This record gives sequence, C-alpha cells and structure tokens, in this order.
Amino acid sequence: MLEKQAERAEAMFDRDDKFRDDRLLAQMQNIVTGETNFAIRLVDTPEGRNKASMLIHKMYAWRGLEGTHALTDDPNRITLMAYGKDDPVGTLTLGMDNPCGILADQLFRHEVDRYRARKHKVCEFIKLAFNMGAQSKAYLASLIHLAVMYAYDIHRHDSLFIEVTPRHRQFYQRSLGFRQLGEEVVNPRVNVSGVLMHIDLHYMKEQIHRYGGKPDSDERSFYPLFFSQREEAGIIHRLRNLG
Repeated sequence: MLEKQAERAEAMFDRDDKFRDDRLLAQMQNIVTGETNFAIRLVDTPEGRNKASMLIHKMYAWRGLEGTHALTDDPNRITLMAYGKDDPVGTLTLGMDNPCGILADQLFRHEVDRYRARKHKVCEFIKLAFNMGAQSKAYLASLIHLAVMYAYDIHRHDSLFIEVTPRHRQFYQRSLGFRQLGEEVVNPRVNVSGVLMHIDLHYMKEQIHRYGGKPDSDERSFYPLFFSQREEAGIIHRLRNLG
C-alpha cells in the first residue's frame, strides 16, 4: 500500500513543478511515518522563506536574541520547515561550505579551518527554531534527521558545526553527541555569548542506524526518535530522485 501511495503522490506532483519539492517532502513524511498532522517541506520560494524568517524572529526574540534573521535565496543553503497541520512550527537551515565559507567562519574560522585542512567537507546547521508542545522532541528529531540526510547522503559532507548559546550546550552534547570547540565568544548577530560545537556525521549515522526507529529503547539520546534505517533508505531514495 505504501508503494502505491508513493507512486500516486509522485505522479501527481510531477504535474506541478513549481511546488514539486515542497509537496513531495510533505507527502514523503506522511508515507514514512503515518503522521496526518505533521509534515516537513523544503523551503524554496520567497513566501516559504518569509514564513521561516518570521518563525525564526519570533522564537529568537522570545529567547532574548537580537538581530534580524531573514532567509535569502542561497544555492549553498537548504531550509526545511516543519508544519503541524498547516501551521509552521519549526525550521532548520543546512549551510554547505563554498568559496565564501560558512556562517561559523565569522567567529570561529580557526576552528573550522582545522577540519578543512584535514580534507573534511564541512557544513553547518543555522537558524534552528522550533515551537511545539508535547510531541516536539519527536518532530524535532525528524527535522534534524532529514537535514542530516541532505548533508551526508545527498551532498557528502562529513563534519557538521552548530553555534549555540552556552545554556543549550548540554542538550547538543547529551542528546546528539556534539562537542564544544574553542571558547565562548559574543556573537554580534544576536548579541549573546555563543559556542561552536562539532560532530562527525559518520558518528551520527552510526547512532541513527543503531537506535533510529526505537522510541522504546533505554538509550537516553535523541537517536531513538530518528527514522529507522529502512525508513531512512526510502527517504534518501526519494530525495535523490528529486534531482
């Protein structure tokens, strides 16, 4: 039944190229998880970027972070939006290394360059904002996992960075296995102290394949809330077909 649903979805979305990626990702989420109230979509239109920017501004302002957080059309960035029913509830942008560098270079160029010097292909998570209730952990895990698929399986990056406030450091250490690089610095973009954290994407994939899809596991990290290896393989196949 799932295969027939996928075939019908792909046939329908091929008729409308303008929103093909956005709709396919939304349908993909429903096919994989059986969710009817949650979807993840690729943000690839001015309207979508505006919605994501407003959500980021709202959530950052609530946390006392300053600055403007508008998303722009950048071929080196992929923005994903999580929807509860029809309302945007979360967003995450994957930034990929390019001749202009990544956003983390502005404050942590030395640390990032150490990985480039070792021939790592670096990328970063930026502009993460999430606003949901009791199910937020599972939905946030789905959003992060899809971004990891884009980073590792589609674009072949192996080193992932994220800048966070010191009070969020433990979450990324405990839940995903990130580790801090360097010292705290004041981030002028939001006018608060920030730290750079790093994780090897090979390690993330190992944890995903070990624990993903096992929410009843005794494992205390975020990884049991990720997709199972079989579900992941189906999503990666669809993402590759988008090209």
